[in-house]
Amino acid sequence: MGQTILTCPTAAAFSGIEGNERINLGKHLRFFGDGFQISKQFGGKRYWRVPVMDGEFITEETTGMVRAVGGGNFLVLAESQPQALAACEAAIEAMKKVPNVIMPFPGGVVRSGSKVGSKYKTMFASTNDAFCPTLKGLTNTQLSPEIESVMEIVIDGLTDADSRKATYVGIKAACELGSANGIKRISAGNYGGKLGQFQYHLREIMNDKSLGEIA
Repeated sequence: MGQTILTCPTAAAFSGIEGNERINLGKHLRFFGDGFQISKQFGGKRYWRVPVMDGEFITEETTGMVRAVGGGNFLVLAESQPQALAACEAAIEAMKKVPNVIMPFPGGVVRSGSKVGSKYKTMFASTNDAFCPTLKGLTNTQLSPEIESVMEIVIDGLTDADSRKATYVGIKAACELGSANGIKRISAGNYGGKLGQFQYHLREIMNDKSLGEIA
């Protein structure tokens, strides 16, 4: 909130989820106003007006919280960095139309995919060397010779079904660019099937044509 939404011109932050289980949204961020912040109540909810250089940052004090599905992903393997990015951008545009999902990284695309564990004891995750093009000759690579860039899209959804639908439409959009535009393969971070409650088998998802229907 403090590094992204507060700093973004014209942005405001409101709760999109109701419920008895609450977490702070603007309750502490209001202190950025240095004593000039103003509290208002409407409809039983408290809002904060925080003065900033472009006017005011408006934020609701708290938001509801629900259990959701985080960390679904797929990888785009391409012949070059511009081609991988173009495919990911096409995927993100399609996935934005799916309700109840977010792609939480900047622009929705991840360059620094990770694996579980590291040679350093203080690190619980480290670079996914099997998918790093510059390490083909140094590690147990998962890349064929023509692959020179890999990018990842991470998906957080309210439900398992939401994440599956976003995965389907994203992969479909990326693949529409085709091999002629350098898109060679779609894969995913597997983590030995041990990371998290949910598993997404890409072939199974892509064979379910009902997932392409966006309400």
